[in-house]
Amino acid sequence: MLNTIHYKSNQVGNTVYAASRQVWLAGLGAAVVTREWARNDAGDMFRALVKEGSTVESRAIRVIGRSIESSVALATTAWNRARDTARTTVDGLVETAAAALPAFKAPAAKHVRKTTAKKSRSAKARVSRKSRRAKRTA
Repeated sequence: MLNTIHYKSNQVGNTVYAASRQVWLAGLGAAVVTREWARNDAGDMFRALVKEGSTVESRAIRVIGRSIESSVALATTAWNRARDTARTTVDGLVETAAAALPAFKAPAAKHVRKTTAKKSRSAKARVSRKSRRAKRTA
């Protein structure tokens, strides 16, 4: 019985060794084939790939260039329209204000100064009160 177990474990070990040796030999063979391919055929293949890549790149640059040019043209047109609309609007407001100004009755300068001074004192007092409250709560 002991001999049977020893025989089976030895058989499994031999099978594993044989399989790993086959993997090693396959890798070694792949390296040799690759080296030979690189020596003999890779130069032509590499040049063909570079040529194809160059052709695709040129097409892509043309397509992208057209899209960018189109986008810049659209943006320029939109910008010019917006600028023209803003100028027209501002010019219209200036003309309306200039036409309305003679009819506008401003309060007397003396009255304006008094009102402004009162508002200024009132605002200062409010700020002062808020400042004192904030100090007390802190």
